[in-house]
Amino acid sequence: MSLIPLVAPNDRIEARFGLAFGSGFGLQVELDLPGRGITAVFGPSGSGKTTLLRCMAGLQEHASGVFRVNGDTWLDDTRDLPTHRRPLGYVFQEASLFPHLTAAGNLDYAERRAPVSDDGLRERVVGLMGIGDLLQRKPAELSGGERQRVAIARALLIRPRLLLMDEPLASLDEPRKREILPYLERLGEFDLPVIYVSHSVTEVARLADHLVVMEAGAVVASGPLTELMSRLDTRMHLGEDAGAVVDAEIVERDEAWHLVRARFDGGELWLRDGGDAIGEHLRIRILARDVSVALESHDDTSIANRLHATVDELVDDEDAAFLLVGLDVGNARVIARVTKRSADHLGLEVGQNVWAQIKSVAVVR
Repeated sequence: MSLIPLVAPNDRIEARFGLAFGSGFGLQVELDLPGRGITAVFGPSGSGKTTLLRCMAGLQEHASGVFRVNGDTWLDDTRDLPTHRRPLGYVFQEASLFPHLTAAGNLDYAERRAPVSDDGLRERVVGLMGIGDLLQRKPAELSGGERQRVAIARALLIRPRLLLMDEPLASLDEPRKREILPYLERLGEFDLPVIYVSHSVTEVARLADHLVVMEAGAVVASGPLTELMSRLDTRMHLGEDAGAVVDAEIVERDEAWHLVRARFDGGELWLRDGGDAIGEHLRIRILARDVSVALESHDDTSIANRLHATVDELVDDEDAAFLLVGLDVGNARVIARVTKRSADHLGLEVGQNVWAQIKSVAVVR
């Protein structure tokens, strides 16, 4: 059962903003985004991510352009809806809860702001965010992760048509981040578009369906996450975190060795058994540093995952000693990070048939 009405499959978010600051920094953005699911906006500090969200929310002064959300115009040459008239929820780095109210009181405030009431929505939101036992506590009595879960619930109870999230995990330590990530994954159950700003590639790989990469106030890439993460020209500056993300399905369990076999468009991979059911879909991240390249398939190795591949791109890494190798694997793509010395020794060139040896993979979703 959908918690918020579904949007039509052909609905989109159109965002075109122009903004200039006296400091020389400006924002020039033109985006066509999915009208549902999670879109991550990724880039280094100062790239314009938060400014983009402020433009969407109507908080940024002197922003001009066009902003349409699933058929409704919030900004164009003839109108500029103020923030309080834009049906959106906004989750900041800090939870920003009313400190004098309990968690329940904060949710009451959100419900009063909702355009229509829904007697069942609150119960479902509280259940999905796992905050039922926190409702009588005030913000000072909650952990950072608990406060953010209440803040997300409050944003959802406004019944927004768009949810904006500005690095909601940035102020949390690693244990609290791990605590809240499973709840963020459940945002897809609300069938509304989410714009999620982050500079963490781990969060992006785990949560996003669509990816926008920003640099110096401009969009340098935009597209489906799995497609963009495997491209070598997106200027994401990932270094050791460079790699591909693939969607896979569990097709076999080997109980004797505590492994499962997962199938994706490029072949099959053996993974550590995490208890997922046969037929369940996973998102898998394959780091370039964990992929080696061989000219032949070798059985005398501890590397169990070996896939036939074709070299389709060779690009210099940010580290001058390394090369990024784009590898077509069936209908998917992975990346290997090898030293230039090794690439020269193997004679790697575009179009060459090789074997991708995958030392380890991480299940991120």
